Amino acid sequence: MSWVSSLSYYQWLNELAQDKFGPRHPLTILMSSVNWALIQEYQRNAEWDKAAAYLADEAKKLETAGAGLMLIGTNTMHKVADEVQAALDIPLLHIADATATRIKDKGLKSIGLLGTKYTMEQDFYKGHLEQQGIEVHVPVGEDMDRVNQVIFDELCCNIINDNSREEYIRITHDLFDRGAEGVILGCTEITMLIGQDHFDKPVFDTTMIHVEEAFKAALEE
Repeated sequence: MSWVSSLSYYQWLNELAQDKFGPRHPLTILMSSVNWALIQEYQRNAEWDKAAAYLADEAKKLETAGAGLMLIGTNTMHKVADEVQAALDIPLLHIADATATRIKDKGLKSIGLLGTKYTMEQDFYKGHLEQQGIEVHVPVGEDMDRVNQVIFDELCCNIINDNSREEYIRITHDLFDRGAEGVILGCTEITMLIGQDHFDKPVFDTTMIHVEEAFKAALEE
């Protein structure tokens, strides 16, 4: 939901279009830059119904403006993906489904998950993976709190901290030690901090996966 990950979506979608069609490409992106402070308030107060109504209204505006495919540019707010989809006549590409497809393509059965506490603790995201036969490991205790804190206090504010990167790497290796065969960067800002270059096991960058699958789906339409 932050402007930081919105920038990644916008840049990477345009780069894919430029690679395929050239610099004067036909891709049209309609974006709603939502009230991030309000979304965080809804999250803290567990007012998911209000968050759903707000995002559904924003999505409907984009559909009315001509959008043919909908993305929610965040993992956490896929908690209300069903409500947003119900308000639309166009398809919504679920970020967890897109990620699960990539994991299965790699033949993996057990995966680590980094994200906000909402994403790591609740079933709305893990459930999508577990329903497809993927075991999910998440950080515990202070490690979970630290992963969450870095997202909200640093990454969403466009702050990159080397100490935080080292902690994320340590926490990820702990997930590997517990049986994870790879790791999901399950927050669209984490791509700023760590990536495949930091690990020998597969890294699933949900931001890039969402972008690539959306671009593929748009071409099919």
